[in-house]
Amino acid sequence: MRLILYSKPGCHLCEGLEEKLRQVQSVPIALEIRDITTREDWFQQFQYEIPVVMMGEEGKEGEELGFDGSAQPNGGRSQEAGEAGHWVRLPRVSPRASIAQVEQMLQKYWSDPAQ
Repeated sequence: MRLILYSKPGCHLCEGLEEKLRQVQSVPIALEIRDITTREDWFQQFQYEIPVVMMGEEGKEGEELGFDGSAQPNGGRSQEAGEAGHWVRLPRVSPRASIAQVEQMLQKYWSDPAQ
């Protein structure tokens, strides 16, 4: 599973979630951190919502979910993701969530990405 964490420097919620995601062991994760301050479009989209986690599976056929939750027909390329595939914005994780709860949420969406 590929995860993209939209974050910014000094965001304690982002840092806490990144730490928990790096400790997940029950689900294989390739984690990419994206600093929203490096691109204006990311900053405008996520400045009030970080941390934002996207789950992707490159190479899947069908439609791709845009980061705003809208469907992009024919497996189109997501500007933010940078490659074709199926992307799902995961629910916001509580800062109080344990690593086990984060793992449980990831397993749910990994086994059924249509959720």
